[in-house]
Amino acid sequence: MPCFSSPLFFPLAPLLARLPHAPDLPSLAALAELCGPRTATGLPLRFVPPQPDGLGYEARIAACGEVETRLDNWHDWFNGLVWLTFPKAKAALSARHAHELNLQADSRGQARDAMTHFDECGAVVVAEDASLLELLQGFRWRELFVERRAEAVAGLRIFVFGHATYEALLTPFRGLTAKCVLTPVQAGWLARPLAEQLAEIDEWLAQDFAAGKHGDPRGWQPLPLLGVPGVVPDSENPAYYDDVWQFRPGRTRIIRPEAG
Repeated sequence: MPCFSSPLFFPLAPLLARLPHAPDLPSLAALAELCGPRTATGLPLRFVPPQPDGLGYEARIAACGEVETRLDNWHDWFNGLVWLTFPKAKAALSARHAHELNLQADSRGQARDAMTHFDECGAVVVAEDASLLELLQGFRWRELFVERRAEAVAGLRIFVFGHATYEALLTPFRGLTAKCVLTPVQAGWLARPLAEQLAEIDEWLAQDFAAGKHGDPRGWQPLPLLGVPGVVPDSENPAYYDDVWQFRPGRTRIIRPEAG
């Protein structure tokens, strides 16, 4: 049986409680019918096995509302769970892929690369105390996760979006990194119910993607996920953060304006 004990699985917890703990396309498809996600153009979203007609993955979503989902495949199963958790954001992201494909069908381009990075490995990091985000933004890992560890545990919330990241968290490996959007929130936001938090993040991301933001694949904020307290036992040792290969310096990214 897979282990979903990592603290980073919490955004999927409401769905994991309703599904088998293994990739199961019929269960996923049935849950999608109940949840009713739609594409940006209003088509009902359905999860279907791979189709033999040659229509591309993103083109199929845009034309038919069908998400090709391989049987017994963790990667595609987590993709489905993210669709059901962040339906507006996934719909906006898929629509942006379709738009870019219409502009330049013969090449991916920066915008599609950026969207793919976030789709596979993205996360939204929120905090009421913006100084925690500034430490993350500045690659000041020891200050964040050692010197201010208790504050980071209580006040930094990481909502994983990337389905490849969820798959990787089943067997975490050194160097596992998320591509993040950093968002300060108002006092009291972190105490709100998870469903409200997920719905707000879904709306923020959908608005950003629909507005054409995040078009540079170098613009995401890297976060080495094995440094997040509780993800691996090694992170309890302060010397763990001396690993400069994993916790490396880098250039500053932009923090999203305050939300919530």
